[in-house]
Amino acid sequence: MIMEVKAPAPYVNPEDTVVLFDGTCKLCNGWARFVIQHDRAHRIQLAAVQSPEGQALLRWAGLPQDKFNTIVLVSNNKVYIRSEAMFEILGRLGAPWRWLVLARVVPKALRDWMYNKIALNRYRLFGRYDAIRLPTADHDRRFLKAAPSRP
Repeated sequence: MIMEVKAPAPYVNPEDTVVLFDGTCKLCNGWARFVIQHDRAHRIQLAAVQSPEGQALLRWAGLPQDKFNTIVLVSNNKVYIRSEAMFEILGRLGAPWRWLVLARVVPKALRDWMYNKIALNRYRLFGRYDAIRLPTADHDRRFLKAAPSRP
């Protein structure tokens, strides 16, 4: 699903791309590490949905802030969720990963059904962390941060 929001996104410049993910989900954290590793152009920023920045972006997009079952990509005031978000992320990575967008020929209803099955069972299948995983020092610059307040 793709939604367009008229108001500017908080913490995000219009040309920025931000991926929101579940910071306690082991699968989601693995996906975030994959994005960091393969986004060599450093075009994608990340934010855990549990972070203040993630919560603000969810609020802005009109998405639930307490029950979260999808990855979200925000870019140019557009919000992509479920399989559309996955394909948008893959399309921003280098080859060979970007070639996987060819799988968009699979009907969206089927893609999202498969996505939802995994998302709803992700903790049981892959496990979860007790707390949000903090980025390592070398990955920290890839995470969205609120601008420091001025004195």
